[in-house]
Amino acid sequence: MKEKLSFFQLLSLSLMLFALFFGAGNMIFPPSMGQAAGSNVWIALAGYITTDVGLPLLAITAVVFSNRSLKTMVGRAGDGFATFFIVLIYLLIGPLFAIPRTGSVSFELAILPFLGDGANTTLCSFAFTAVFFGATYLLSANPNKIVAIVGKVLTPILLLSIFIIGISAVINPISPLGEPVGDYTSISFFKGIIEGYMAMDALAAGIFALIVIDNIEAMGIQKEKNIAKYTLLAGLLAAVGLAVVYGILAYVGATAGSLGQFPNGGQLLSAVANHLFGTVGMMILGIAVMFACLTTAIGLTTACGEYFSSNYVKLEYNHVILAVCLFSFFVSNIGLTQLLSITLPALLMVYPVLIALVLVSFLEPWFKGRKPIYIGILIGTACISIPNGLEALAANYSIATDGLSSLLQMVPFYDLSLGWVIPAIIGGIIGWLISTVTKRI
Repeated sequence: MKEKLSFFQLLSLSLMLFALFFGAGNMIFPPSMGQAAGSNVWIALAGYITTDVGLPLLAITAVVFSNRSLKTMVGRAGDGFATFFIVLIYLLIGPLFAIPRTGSVSFELAILPFLGDGANTTLCSFAFTAVFFGATYLLSANPNKIVAIVGKVLTPILLLSIFIIGISAVINPISPLGEPVGDYTSISFFKGIIEGYMAMDALAAGIFALIVIDNIEAMGIQKEKNIAKYTLLAGLLAAVGLAVVYGILAYVGATAGSLGQFPNGGQLLSAVANHLFGTVGMMILGIAVMFACLTTAIGLTTACGEYFSSNYVKLEYNHVILAVCLFSFFVSNIGLTQLLSITLPALLMVYPVLIALVLVSFLEPWFKGRKPIYIGILIGTACISIPNGLEALAANYSIATDGLSSLLQMVPFYDLSLGWVIPAIIGGIIGWLISTVTKRI
């Protein structure tokens, strides 16, 4: 029997993967980046796509060529590190950042624009997110076809809304491309790379790759090479779709300068919808985003529940998802802008480690499982990425770090947020020397 997927089967896989990736962060970061980048928007977009499209695609590829195992990909430095890092990924894309962000973005786009000037926004946020995460818990505890239906219906509505806004912005721009601000004036590409961290798609890519692989096998594909081929094709098609949508959103943000400055991309996008289509357009966008965020929250909550309950026998599924929803409820009420200020420092610590893991996984034929090499690379990376994240966290809260900053500025490429590259290479070389010497002894 010839193992082959039809075009429509491959397309359905690609759309599924696109929907998995396209969550709350994907809506709000490109517009805010576009507004800050102004006339440098396309250079910044190239950097953003590098880490929020290219890196997830590389991560999917790495999992495919790591015996279709996320643990194999991240565990070459040891089983203990693999367990720690996988748990960290689930926490980051779960209750620490990604799930709370779905509630915050939903409130910012679906509720906040319609509140009167005298409204108590804090109380409204608590009330809304209580209902939002209550629904998330109930639907995660009792999986129902309606969740899949809502996702299939509202994701296209959301994308249609984005395309309509984008086409309107091209035909009748709100304002000319603005002047770039901050780092976007001189290092737009590298600033875009850091913005690409914020959607956290690369962190989730390994988990999503396993979901795609399971669906491909369910379609009757069993040969390893065919599973790898269709997984990569689905990833490539989803990546193209994401890049197009990001381009639209970034351009919309870049041409919205006359609307004023906004603390986050959610409020910016809402203002654009209101300017172009009035209250009705803003309502349609808000409702579509809210339900799309709800399905994302359910998917991530379910993933966390299944992982922790299956790997830690003392944890029951319903207890895990209840804890996830309660924690996400409290975190989401920090406020979207405040939540984002905490998210970036954490990702500056974690993302370089992930990038190193993905890249070195392709070098396994040469490293041949020499654990000291992987340990050296990870230590070298973390020696810079962790202080970098701490420095960013301190800056957000106006804490002086002059000594730390002066020391870090001495590291090559640090000003481009790539200071970890040279230490990672040095750590790998030291690990190679150690493995060579110990092998000969």
